[in-house]
Amino acid sequence: MQPKGKTPPPNRLPGLRGVEHVGFTVPDLEAATRFLVDVLGCERVYSIGPIQDQRGDWMQEHLNVPSRAVIKELRFFRCGHGPNFEVFEYQVDGQSPAPPRNCDVGGHHLAFYVDDFDAALQYLRENGVRVLGEPTVRDSGPSAGQTWVYFLAPWGMQFELVSFPDGKGYERDAPVKLWHPACPAD
Repeated sequence: MQPKGKTPPPNRLPGLRGVEHVGFTVPDLEAATRFLVDVLGCERVYSIGPIQDQRGDWMQEHLNVPSRAVIKELRFFRCGHGPNFEVFEYQVDGQSPAPPRNCDVGGHHLAFYVDDFDAALQYLRENGVRVLGEPTVRDSGPSAGQTWVYFLAPWGMQFELVSFPDGKGYERDAPVKLWHPACPAD
């Protein structure tokens, strides 16, 4: 169902609503759960597993992992307003133990929007989370008004803390604005 008054662009995936979940793999699902729930405040919703293919190449064909890979368990989490997390723990020979860096192909980070940046940053530090450098404050250009800093999950995955309570510079003249978790319906 398309919102009234809005016509989708012709080159859009039919029925696109938004990102429903982000999936990522961790080395220890119990430790990741403690971090996601006890530090970040996500809610654990449900689990599935183990999952393995005893007969063929289902894992390779459907998930692009080695045929004999086993998903020990996967868990779904809800984290405020935004996409859910589908978190996997695999068992497979040859698995790389290091997450990709931002500069590596497939590199990534997940950004958490907060209303009070300073309080959130202090909270992360008080909980022993490794914060990378000092916050970056944008005072000009399209991202003017934004403050951000990266932090690492215990397994090395990159996350970002970001806030722009008065909006970003580009919004003054933009016909299309980026989705904002503080205003999820806009």
